[in-house]
Amino acid sequence: MPTTQDTTADLAVWESEARAWLAEHAPAGQAVRDPNDVSVFHNLSHDEERVILDRLREWQRVKFEAGYGAIAWPEDLHGAGLSTGHADAFKLAESEAVALTRHELLSVTINLIAPTVRLFGSAELKARVFPGLHDGSQLACQLFSEPAAGSDLAAVATRAVRDGDEWVLNGQKVWTSGAQFAEWGQALVRTDPAAVKHAGLSAFLVPMDAPGVEVRQIKQMSGGTSFNEVFLTDVRVPDAYRLGEPGDGWKVTRATLGFERANASNKAGVGGSFEQLLAVARRTGAVEERAVRARLAEIRAREIAAEVSLHREQRSRDSGEPPGASGSMRKLQWVRKLSLVSETARELLGPDLIADSGEPGRFSWNAHVLGAPGYRIAGGADQIQRNIVAERHLGLPTDKAARRAADQSTKGQIR
Repeated sequence: MPTTQDTTADLAVWESEARAWLAEHAPAGQAVRDPNDVSVFHNLSHDEERVILDRLREWQRVKFEAGYGAIAWPEDLHGAGLSTGHADAFKLAESEAVALTRHELLSVTINLIAPTVRLFGSAELKARVFPGLHDGSQLACQLFSEPAAGSDLAAVATRAVRDGDEWVLNGQKVWTSGAQFAEWGQALVRTDPAAVKHAGLSAFLVPMDAPGVEVRQIKQMSGGTSFNEVFLTDVRVPDAYRLGEPGDGWKVTRATLGFERANASNKAGVGGSFEQLLAVARRTGAVEERAVRARLAEIRAREIAAEVSLHREQRSRDSGEPPGASGSMRKLQWVRKLSLVSETARELLGPDLIADSGEPGRFSWNAHVLGAPGYRIAGGADQIQRNIVAERHLGLPTDKAARRAADQSTKGQIR
């Protein structure tokens, strides 16, 4: 059995080889992100967004064919069979080799949907979507939110009725990122309306080109159209595309949301970097002010804390288990950091934030300020994350249990 020292040495050799490969193959030019881009959400036309996504899909294919596309996945699911330590080392080396343009749909596919299918998908479904979900040839979105459900995902009304070896889906989803480009959608639907709401749910992987699927784009205040409405009208889905057992939809969804929370605080390049904000402080001369330096130090400290927390989760990720409340804690930490960055940028730039003077790196922060509040909702609202931390990490009673206890304590009292 190799010792820790041997393992570390092997990882160092592997990382050196990976860096050499990146130096030779990393994309340049058209795939490189604008150095002044600090946006949280895209402000692109449909065609511009497709071009970016196609380039990223091609880069993902190149990585996969070289053994770097699914590093920590088992070999029987088309992975390299290595550890998350190897995956983290490659991710760091990749970020240093080239500043890639980003797109949320690719991240959702690789970091959320693929591991969910790994945990809950049938053998037939896994054979259908792998290695496509690894190599960029098949992308997947989340069909969770609904107009009337708000943050209460268990209140979804989209129905699925069994018809032999198929299920017939009817309903509407909203705020679906990347649905216009996706081949698949992970849908949470109600299959037993008579059951308690959490128990009556099931999950499916829905082909987005199936008859009855309609995608309508939503214009955002930041200018882009990343989000969509998705209408499902008599959409037929094979039972083999079900995730988990009938009634396991809430369990499956919680796993996906756990992956999402873990990934939401690990979005390199989303909303700009600390170095970009520091550059603004230096250009404006505000870096000489004590209060500004203190704010910058707090932002950097939050980044470091998120990195430390990420490494703590390595063991659970190695075993393929979904993350627990730590993902919620990191997501809250990351969202607070985004808010601090927005507040600081507003204070540093003043009127330049809303008037394009033509000077690089100034007006671009407007896109950050407009987009940052969205992550207080995306991946689960802040209030939901705090409830998860309270219940699963601190062991506090659920909202319902707390209300029952309060009712019991006030019985017989004069009101």
